[in-house]
Amino acid sequence: MVKITDVARHAGVSPSTVSYALSGKRPISEETRQRIEDSIRELGYRPHAGARALASSRSNVLALVVPLRTGIHVPVVMQFAVSVVTAARRHDHDVLLLTQEEGEDGLRRVADTALVDALIVMDVQLHDRRLPLLRALDRPSVLIGFPAEPAGLTCIDLDFKAAGELCVEHLAGLGHRVIGLVGSPPEVYVRETGFAQRVVQGFTAAADRNGLSSSVHPCEAAPAAARQVAEQLLRERPALTGVVVHNEPVLEPLIDAFESLGLRVPGDLSVTAICPDEVAEQTRVPVTSIAIPTAEVGTGAVELLMRKLGGATAVPEATLLSPRLTVRGSTMPRP
Repeated sequence: MVKITDVARHAGVSPSTVSYALSGKRPISEETRQRIEDSIRELGYRPHAGARALASSRSNVLALVVPLRTGIHVPVVMQFAVSVVTAARRHDHDVLLLTQEEGEDGLRRVADTALVDALIVMDVQLHDRRLPLLRALDRPSVLIGFPAEPAGLTCIDLDFKAAGELCVEHLAGLGHRVIGLVGSPPEVYVRETGFAQRVVQGFTAAADRNGLSSSVHPCEAAPAAARQVAEQLLRERPALTGVVVHNEPVLEPLIDAFESLGLRVPGDLSVTAICPDEVAEQTRVPVTSIAIPTAEVGTGAVELLMRKLGGATAVPEATLLSPRLTVRGSTMPRP
């Protein structure tokens, strides 16, 4: 195993100089730092995590807080987690995944130890009970999601309100006048989860602005529920020609349900969705969609944390990613 003395000998410096380069406790010249970094790469030296933490008063570990509540689509959550882990490793940090629904107690338990340097918090609700504690902690945090009052917090996410609006604008531009939103499971709205609420806000605002007849239908993430919602929509709105889906597990079952009820996609019914690209691309009828930018959001959250850990004073409080709509075969002008 390569030791710090091996790195020092290879770089032509003392072991203490290598230690200073790793910990940043004392300034060293850029030329010497570069020589040490070259030796570390060439020899494959990895600092011992415990020794590194003692030297820097840091653990080099980030906490990713993802309460796995009902109504959460785990595959998408895992895409966020993978992007966070990948970005963190580029900064020589590991990630501790916290999945239990512990609220403030779970955050405090982690923050009161030396386990982590900072936190990334997901599944943010409009009136999230964790926010006062996050504002008071002596560890930096970034939220993937926006509460109703984000002042004093650092948040990043897709602009879900704009995403809801963009789906409606696309359908309105194709001449559709009666549309519906098949949304997240009911419990997601009961919890006032931020992203789901904002899709509804954007959908409703754009429908009203364009003079469309619209309705919102929460849907359990199950094929039977998709069939029930399809039947309800056609019963209540027989002139329906456009649907926005914000519930990726029911996207294909919903298309199947409408077609079994006599509506062909896109001939009779245009469908748009807010979902990962791979979900939209792999349905029997490729779906016009707005992608959920998991890699961009996860990487952005880590970069914001690294800037805060590095002492930057100009870290933006709000980072909203603009939605991009990809047109596929599921939408066409109103018949």
